[in-house]
Amino acid sequence: MAKTVDCKCHAFKLAAEVLGRPWSAMILTALQAGPRRFGELGEAAVGLGTKVLSARLKDLEARGLVQRHVEPGPPVRVSYELTDQGRGFGDVAEAIQRWGRELSPPKARARRA
Repeated sequence: MAKTVDCKCHAFKLAAEVLGRPWSAMILTALQAGPRRFGELGEAAVGLGTKVLSARLKDLEARGLVQRHVEPGPPVRVSYELTDQGRGFGDVAEAIQRWGRELSPPKARARRA
């Protein structure tokens, strides 16, 4: 039998808070493949503006999920990569994707198969 999750638990609330912020899950997923530069992250998410991307990266960095690396220039190059905690999101992302497939209407599931 599956273990019951306590939605009042601090850890659950913290994880939901991080993932509840728009674009955070997309950024964490994009970084699963390895370090990326700011522009590459922007290209990975159509519709994500630079101000929001910058704010989300700062938030994820402050939470210890993302590391920012600056290579001196010219030109200065900035890249972002996941910390060990951030890489832990990979399993969560796979679970979310599986659940999303289950939520898809039957016709959409048949087309993907």
